Amino acid sequence: MKYCASIAILAWPHLLLAEATGHAIVSNEKSNTLSIISKDYEVVRTIETCARPRGMHFNADRSGFFVACGDDDLIVLHDSNSFDLLDQITDVSAPQTFDLHPDGRRLVVSNEEDAVASVYDVESGELLAEFETGYEPEGVIITSDGRIAFVASEAANLVHVIDLEANAIIADILVDTRPRRFALSPDESELWVSAELAASVNIIDVATLKKVGDILFLPDGLRGEQVTPVDVMITKDGQRAYVALGRANRVAVVDVPGRSVIEYILVGKRAWGLALSDDETTLYVANGLSDDVTIIDTERMKAVTSVPVGHVPYDVLLDDR
Repeated sequence: MKYCASIAILAWPHLLLAEATGHAIVSNEKSNTLSIISKDYEVVRTIETCARPRGMHFNADRSGFFVACGDDDLIVLHDSNSFDLLDQITDVSAPQTFDLHPDGRRLVVSNEEDAVASVYDVESGELLAEFETGYEPEGVIITSDGRIAFVASEAANLVHVIDLEANAIIADILVDTRPRRFALSPDESELWVSAELAASVNIIDVATLKKVGDILFLPDGLRGEQVTPVDVMITKDGQRAYVALGRANRVAVVDVPGRSVIEYILVGKRAWGLALSDDETTLYVANGLSDDVTIIDTERMKAVTSVPVGHVPYDVLLDDR
């Protein structure tokens, strides 16, 4: 671990959140654009942004959203309403995904090419800390108390556990091949991590930091190597999960308590990024090889439409709460 600085950051005060726009924002990593989808499932704007836009996250009051710019070594901040460029954090090496700390001030970022996770102050742009990871870190998630960050290393098959108070990696958890992204259960007792080349999700007990289970995916008619899970989402009641199955061109619907697949929903090519509406009735799926977003009715567990976007959509961010 290479520690760069130490500052005292107080808990972020209660904020008046910006009014929701109802838009879905899609980052298109090969066309260097953001597609803005209306509540009627139409692209109403296309915004030019930085090179290779990937992971996205709202700022603390949701007045703006951050975008990781993998080929520009930047994280930019766009206005949530006008989509104007408001600010940028520079010299962020090959950022891929990130999570915002509950204090609203710190971003924990995966730096794909440097095999590190970095921590930045979003107001000053200052690099606060770096933690050495395995090669190709991607997924990042922070617990709600702000103490622990989990980072997935795709090439090392590890989940790194970072204590953000002690500024140290406290555990490296061996998981299945090529871990990608995370979801925490509502009570944060379980961490789910997708294993892209194992066609599975691994389940980690957060208290013990031990792997306690897994779920395998194999839709009818496919071979295991065609099933490449990436994004994962768990509903607020902890009863259902959704897993984007990559080149299987499907989303798995999972019964969380039963650890079983309820349904496989056919979507576009290389289902990758997921976003769930605030009322959890609609799931957005970014399909990286068909350049579209599939809209799923979660109650009927069926795709209702497909929205063409830019080239190689990576992530979806919903402003609908």
